[in-house]
Amino acid sequence: MSEDARIDAIESDLRGRGSALIAFSGGVDSGLVAALAHRALGPRALAVTAAAETLAGRELDHARSLAREIGIAHEIVTYEELSNPEFARNPSFRCYVCQGMRMDAMIELAARRGYATVCDGTNASDPGPNRPGLKAIEERGVYSPLLAHGVDKATTRELAHALGLSAWDRPANACLSSRIPHGQDVTLGKLRTIEAAEDLLHERGFAVVRVRHDGGRARVEVDRRELPRLLGLWPEIEPEILALGFNAAHCDPRGYRTGGADASPSIPA
Repeated sequence: MSEDARIDAIESDLRGRGSALIAFSGGVDSGLVAALAHRALGPRALAVTAAAETLAGRELDHARSLAREIGIAHEIVTYEELSNPEFARNPSFRCYVCQGMRMDAMIELAARRGYATVCDGTNASDPGPNRPGLKAIEERGVYSPLLAHGVDKATTRELAHALGLSAWDRPANACLSSRIPHGQDVTLGKLRTIEAAEDLLHERGFAVVRVRHDGGRARVEVDRRELPRLLGLWPEIEPEILALGFNAAHCDPRGYRTGGADASPSIPA
C-alpha cells in the first residue's frame, strides 16, 4: 500500500469516529496519530500529554513544540504516579501499572469533555512478550490506529516524514522510571537525579541517552556510534554526574540497549 493510501485509510477511520483524544507523548508514534487526527477531525481532535513525575521536563517541552507544529489543540493532564505504592515498588509489571494510570486519566478527561474515542500511538512493531503496558491499554479499550492498520515502526517514520513532521526520526524514549532496575524503589529523588544527569549529556549533543540508577550507581548508555565521543569527554562528565549525588559513575561500553536497566553491570559494583 502506498503512503498516500495508508494516510487516507487512517484518516477515514478517524473521521468516522467523530472525535478523538490522543494520548500524546511527543514521540513519532503519537505524533503521527495526532497529525492524522488533526487532519481528519480538526477541532474535534485533542492531544493530551500526561505529565507525572516520570516525565522529563525536556520531553514535555518537546510535546508542546510538536503539538504547535501539528496545529492540534493540546492539553496537559497531571497526576501522581508515586502516590501509587504498587508503582513505587517497581515490580516487573510496573509498565502495566503506569499505563493503567495514564490511560485512566485520558479516559476520564475524554468522558468529561465528550470525546468519543481515546487513541494512542501503539504501532504494529510493539506487541510482543513482556509488554505489560500494552495489556493495560487493551483492557481499557483504547484504540491504536497504527496497530489496527498494520503500520510498523519503520512505516510510522516514513509516514511522519511524508507529512513533514520534525519528529519523524526522533529516537525512541521511555519514562524515567525505566532507568531503575525492577525491584528497586522508584523515588522522586532518583527520578530528578536521573533527569539532571541525562540533561548534562543531551546538552553535549548526545541524542540517545540512558542514565541507569542502580543502587546509587550511575551507568551511562549512549548510542554505540557515540561511544568514542563519550569516552573522550568522560573525564569531564564523570565528576559532574557524581556531583548530582551518585556514589559511582560508569560509562557502559556496550552502549544503549532496550531493557538495559535490568542487565547485569558491565563493570563490577
